[in-house]
Amino acid sequence: MAERFRVLMLNNIAVAGLERLPRDRYEVASEIGHPDAIILRSADMHSMPIPETVKAVARAGAGVNNIPVARLTERGVPVFNAPGANANAVKELVIAGLLLAARNIAQAWNYVQALAGDDAAIHEAVEQGKKRFTGFELPGRTLGVIGLGAIGVQVANSARELGMQVMGFDPQLTVERAWQLSSEVQQALSLDELFAKSDFVTVHVPLSDATRHIVNAARLRLMPARGVVLNFARDGIVDEDAVLAALAEDRLHAYVTDFPNARLRGNERVIALPHLGASTVEAEENCAVMVAENLRAFLEHGEIRHAVNFPDVRLARGEGAHRIAVANANVPNMLGQVTTALAAANLNIIDMINKSRGEVAYTMVDVDQPVPAQTIETIRAIRGVLNVRTL
Repeated sequence: MAERFRVLMLNNIAVAGLERLPRDRYEVASEIGHPDAIILRSADMHSMPIPETVKAVARAGAGVNNIPVARLTERGVPVFNAPGANANAVKELVIAGLLLAARNIAQAWNYVQALAGDDAAIHEAVEQGKKRFTGFELPGRTLGVIGLGAIGVQVANSARELGMQVMGFDPQLTVERAWQLSSEVQQALSLDELFAKSDFVTVHVPLSDATRHIVNAARLRLMPARGVVLNFARDGIVDEDAVLAALAEDRLHAYVTDFPNARLRGNERVIALPHLGASTVEAEENCAVMVAENLRAFLEHGEIRHAVNFPDVRLARGEGAHRIAVANANVPNMLGQVTTALAAANLNIIDMINKSRGEVAYTMVDVDQPVPAQTIETIRAIRGVLNVRTL
């Protein structure tokens, strides 16, 4: 009989994602005891007790700042996300942000909404006031893109199609993203070079100690006069004190952000949106479907796809094979100890795969017979083993 799985849902996700978890094998609820997995969007897991039964956590979105990734990694629990599932939605909003800033659309909109009087009075006010909102066009201007992942690549390519010059910076650019990136996008050798040559700068990197305040006073001073900064990534990446100072001194033309707060609200040079980056029906469905499918692949087959803390590991499963999956510290002789334990139980290895990522590694082994409980305990007792599962 196929194993059933219990999934705790901390936030609602799109129905399209839930449909990927068949009811005959999955019980999904907002209140459930001893869950095998947790699905969430924005719920904060840092202060919540996480049951020992949890084998995986899946976020229907890209960022995982609301999840205690390090603590889960120590337990051998993969944290899945949905990179690229909301890329088009964010890209469209970034392009909208470029246009909003360049043409002063938000300020002009507010001006019109405040007009009073009859048609004649409004017409006269419009003719007198429109010069205040004279903008500029995008072709020929340079956009600097920090972070060339799924979103950054789409933003860069779309900006090129609008006639902009584009410069990108990403020391960790993957081969996959490089193939997707327009050959006309120029490479910046440093962040300072990108700021110095960009009329617009947009950030598309996760928030970490390394990326906090990468948009700061020193780099803003390098930008051409009347530049524009866009932040649809994470709040702390931009030093808002530096941005507000540059706006007040008229060195910066506008700041477009998806992360409003009391300091930004009411500043006519700031266009602050209510975290709309991934707020489309399509993006929510894409994220939900991706994490549900990846969660199912892990729970049923031990495969890891798009985890932020473990390597991608896939292994075709032969008919009749019995699988064991081991999460462990990335230390010498770990694989040898696992295979020795299997050999001691007279288990013949049909196929296997081992991959590492930083300080952790993951191994899947298919054998010809069920793995005895004692063998599992032997492997679990190996120093450095974080988690062991049979499938």
